[in-house]
Amino acid sequence: MNVVPIGPIHPILKEPLRIKLLVEGENVKGAEIDMGYVHRGIERIMEGKHYLKCIHLSERVCGICSYIHTQSFAECIENMCDIEVPEKAKYLRVITCELERIHSHLIAAAVYNLTIEHETLGIWMLNVRESIMDLLELITGNRVNMGFNVVGGVRLDLNKEILDKIHKKIDEFEEDVKNIIEVFETGPLIGMRSKHIGKIGYKEIMKTRAAGPVARASGIPESDWRLRHETYKALNFKPDWRNEGDNYARMMVRHDEVLTSVELIRRALEHYAESSGIVRNKAEIRATEGEWYNEAHRGEVYYKIAITDGGLIKRIIIRTPTVMNLEAYKYMIKDCPTIADAVATYTSIDPCVSCTERTIQLKDLNTGKLSDYKI
Repeated sequence: MNVVPIGPIHPILKEPLRIKLLVEGENVKGAEIDMGYVHRGIERIMEGKHYLKCIHLSERVCGICSYIHTQSFAECIENMCDIEVPEKAKYLRVITCELERIHSHLIAAAVYNLTIEHETLGIWMLNVRESIMDLLELITGNRVNMGFNVVGGVRLDLNKEILDKIHKKIDEFEEDVKNIIEVFETGPLIGMRSKHIGKIGYKEIMKTRAAGPVARASGIPESDWRLRHETYKALNFKPDWRNEGDNYARMMVRHDEVLTSVELIRRALEHYAESSGIVRNKAEIRATEGEWYNEAHRGEVYYKIAITDGGLIKRIIIRTPTVMNLEAYKYMIKDCPTIADAVATYTSIDPCVSCTERTIQLKDLNTGKLSDYKI
């Protein structure tokens, strides 16, 4: 059996890691994944710092899903300290979170289409995403690191001019993206490269605890944490899911979720219009600890925080979905007939390496013994 290395720097990798494909001829038999190229130690940096600084650090966990990390950080402390969030702020969070989910899914779709050599569709995805990025900038003042969430609510309110622009842009975006999704759904090349490739079943998903669109494409709609979020319950949220468990199903779940996010934004705007008052309450922090789950765009994101009376972070643990989804990839790869399919399957899980690298293990080259890295 031969080894075909991909990475750590490769055109299909958004971030550095090394995949060692174990092959017999063109047939892929397994894979090993090496990480450790972008470890930053954000949790350790947060320890001893005030939570007002740390919420901005949490935004740096990921460059694509930066917003959901600040929301998770804020909601974790609000839940721990019984801080009430104004109704308007709850719906503004939904609008911003779903806009970010759309742009994240469109990047994932663009990268997948470029990987299976459908450049036209990939560029269309990136082009239509620009209108969503413009809306994020309009609402928060920034396109990536938005600094929108604060503990107790959000930083800015909307005026009528911005609300009118959101309604107009969302309508235009929906029409454009539906046409692009139809091209993906019916394209013969896409079907040939995606259907029955990289399949993973319910048992393997449960074994690896895979999350997000990866789990929902294998028949597990209950994996969506928005089902348990009070604001989403008020919006009558229903998850999108499929049963096939292959590359095609994973991408179609994301496409369906883009359209669901558009509908959620419309419902949130209606609830926002019926709400009144401020968008931010004063946060009174007390010494305590707690945990919080949210549905990030790639799946479950988990925060566990211990805080002092003065608002200093004693300890924080962050777990992101790619940790579990990379484990699931090792099962998917057994259903990839060629090396090119194994690469496409990797992009179908929409991995985020910078989100994932939360620990370092050292290996003694003489004994082979593994040990945790401690500062």
